[in-house]
Amino acid sequence: MSTPLRLALIQMNIEAGNPEANFAKMEAKLEEAAALDPKPDLIILPEMWNTGYALTEIATLADADGKRTKAIVSEFCRKYEVNVLAGSIAQLRGDAVTNTIHVFDREGTSVAEYSKIHLFQLMNEHLHLEAGDIPGHFELEGTPAAAMICYDIRFPELARKLALGGAKILFVPAEWPHPRLHHWRTLLQARAIENQMYVVSCNTVGESGGANFFGHSMIIDPWGEVIAEAEEKETILVANVDLALVDEVRGRIPVFSDRRPAIYE
Repeated sequence: MSTPLRLALIQMNIEAGNPEANFAKMEAKLEEAAALDPKPDLIILPEMWNTGYALTEIATLADADGKRTKAIVSEFCRKYEVNVLAGSIAQLRGDAVTNTIHVFDREGTSVAEYSKIHLFQLMNEHLHLEAGDIPGHFELEGTPAAAMICYDIRFPELARKLALGGAKILFVPAEWPHPRLHHWRTLLQARAIENQMYVVSCNTVGESGGANFFGHSMIIDPWGEVIAEAEEKETILVANVDLALVDEVRGRIPVFSDRRPAIYE
């Protein structure tokens, strides 16, 4: 029996175009999560929490090279000896802005970055952001893990690539709005079932930048069962996951060994 991994998902409202307010809230929420008893092993933040979807002014609002985020979160991880998947931020790199996840271990060391590969044209991301081109593999507490961002979950081939690369748990920071709650829940459960891995999704909530976000952050097990789900309000969603279940499920239904990639690739 493996030791369960305790997760805390920070579902928060984001003020579009107001990084100062968002950084202040982020730090307060991290402190609140760290004070939980028992303390979580990993804290997760949602997508673009530093700026929200203030895309027309994103180049002036974005965190230059992620320096501010890295400094704050790294220090927090060292202080509380906790891992943090710092959601994703609008990050300025040269003349381009990316939608980028940063992951830190208990020592405050940066262990991964992932920039959103699929840009959502309905919110004009493609006009203001630069897409990433490297899948989000990393290791957490000795376990192969992976990350996607929001719209990425509509692309099952990316999730399958991450699973084939060894990922046992997939993290999905998001800003997923009304009226597509049914899509959100169905797609996340599908990614868990077809890849036989945990899917951990952290959404935003409330009105921001003219859109209304419904929350419903979820932790889904490798059978596709929702083991924890938030409501439509700011909250910290907490649950334990036993990663040994991934191997059990994959052993009972051998999807990966039964694949016939020569036919469909």
